[in-house]
Amino acid sequence: MKKEKIKSNQSPIKKEKPKLTLNLFVYLFLRFLVIICMVAQSIHGNWNNVFLCIFTLILFTLPNLISKRFNIELPTTLEIVVYLFIFSAEILGEIQNFYGVFTHWDTMLHTLNGFLCAAVGLSLIDILNNTETIQFNLTPAFVGLVAFCFSMTIGVLWEFCEFTMDQYFALDMQKDRLVQKISSVELNKDKKNTPVIVDNISKTELFNQNNDKLMTIEGGYLEVGLIDTMKDLFVNFVGAISFCILGSLYIKNRDDYKFASRFIPKKKRQLKEE
Repeated sequence: MKKEKIKSNQSPIKKEKPKLTLNLFVYLFLRFLVIICMVAQSIHGNWNNVFLCIFTLILFTLPNLISKRFNIELPTTLEIVVYLFIFSAEILGEIQNFYGVFTHWDTMLHTLNGFLCAAVGLSLIDILNNTETIQFNLTPAFVGLVAFCFSMTIGVLWEFCEFTMDQYFALDMQKDRLVQKISSVELNKDKKNTPVIVDNISKTELFNQNNDKLMTIEGGYLEVGLIDTMKDLFVNFVGAISFCILGSLYIKNRDDYKFASRFIPKKKRQLKEE
């Protein structure tokens, strides 16, 4: 008898090759730039900058780790913005000194930080609001308020971090600036709670305990970080309130405000249902 070959209609399963999506391209491109920067900094012996590069590479892995660990889908737009934010803060801001070169670089990043943190805070509540096992029925306004508080808390914690680094490691994360006017009750000779105003300050001279002159600061009085801190918190407020308004409208009517969904992480099951 001749053995007949049994033909199968089923085609062999082919493993799909991972597609080069936009977020993956941005991720790989920025990692390449960071590695180039790290090599250049190591050649010049700037080991602090080498550490910043390694730290940046570690931060780049967090979105993917969070997505897998918590079964969360990160929108492409959000993922790309996070990568660009990390690169702009660490590589461009710190190593390339964009903070010093561009006046509003720090302001832009803190505003964006408030916007993104509000998006994350809103997503946490929105995920719970749409979970079958946990019954929540929160109004869009309340969800926006919680997201706003979450974003501002992150902003305050970051300022705590900057203050700690400046105090204990002699850095200048809370950027100092020159001012020409101060008012302080500490200057009141009668020790009254009435501030003494000193205006039109042109320079400040510094002396040590032995009355030796250390340096002269031209242009005014060196204010050590308070203005920078309050400015950072204010622009964080602007970013947070902007997204909270947009996010609240999105929760109220998801079809008309789909733009907000580009920044809101979701549970993968919830994403399929939508």
